[in-house]
Amino acid sequence: MSLHVVIGFGPAGAATARLLAEQGHSVRVVTRSGRSPEPGIEHVALDATDTERLVAAAQGANAIHGCAAPPYHRWADEWPPLAASLCTAAERTGAVLVMLGNLYGYGPVTGPITERLPLAATGTKGRTRTAVWEQARSLHEQGRIKAVEVRSSDFFGPGVTDGGHLAARVVPRLLNGKPVSTLGDPDAPHSWTYLPDVAAALVEIAGEERAWGRAWHVPTEPPLSTREMVDRLAAAAGTGPVAVRRVPPAVLGLGGLVSPLLRELKEVRYQFDAPFVVDSTAYQAEFAVRATPVADQVEATVAWWRERLAGAR
Repeated sequence: MSLHVVIGFGPAGAATARLLAEQGHSVRVVTRSGRSPEPGIEHVALDATDTERLVAAAQGANAIHGCAAPPYHRWADEWPPLAASLCTAAERTGAVLVMLGNLYGYGPVTGPITERLPLAATGTKGRTRTAVWEQARSLHEQGRIKAVEVRSSDFFGPGVTDGGHLAARVVPRLLNGKPVSTLGDPDAPHSWTYLPDVAAALVEIAGEERAWGRAWHVPTEPPLSTREMVDRLAAAAGTGPVAVRRVPPAVLGLGGLVSPLLRELKEVRYQFDAPFVVDSTAYQAEFAVRATPVADQVEATVAWWRERLAGAR
């Protein structure tokens, strides 16, 4: 089987690396701190912006999976050197660069979000993500690298903790029957992408040459509001319905004075104040991965959180 280099070992990077290992591939994970080895996965400690060392680590790789991201409030400063290093590594090794992207680049839209929409974001984070992909796409079109971007909506599921909107701020509370606070309108339809489906798409696209050179949306189930998702998670947990409360904008504003994350969320609040619906039919028309049914998503998520919380006691 082939060698895959995974940059980053957050929820998406870890899920991707482990899926690749399960499929029998050789997997090398690059993180700044490194980790202890695990079955089928080699961990290498290096800063991915150190281009020469990254190129050396990626020698012989079929694919480089870009799953790392700088801290939310440092995107504008830290994404460009990271993206440039990934592109150089792809060019000098011949590996296909499989980038995990999101939907920020589109900015606020009316109606379903498809890959055909222009990348028209005006906010800093949206413009930053757009520039990252446009750089890779330009190099692909020049024939210098092979690149593809796989875009996900807000993801949740086993392994997603502090950064998820249906994770640490939600599931532990509903497991105890406590109210849940949410960003934006809790009744606005919203697309949620299941983390294992993100990993499955990243792995599949790496081997599909006809997919390269453009962006694809991860297969995602039809939208459900935050309230509907919380209700389903609570039902799976057997705790019964819990109250879902909208965090007042004024509270978010005050929180942003001390929390860089809350401060940065202002730019993407539109995703939760109105319907935010992802269309992934283009991917499903061409490739094999399908979205996991919502019932299975919530069952697995609740079971994972129960085990995690039990282990912390």
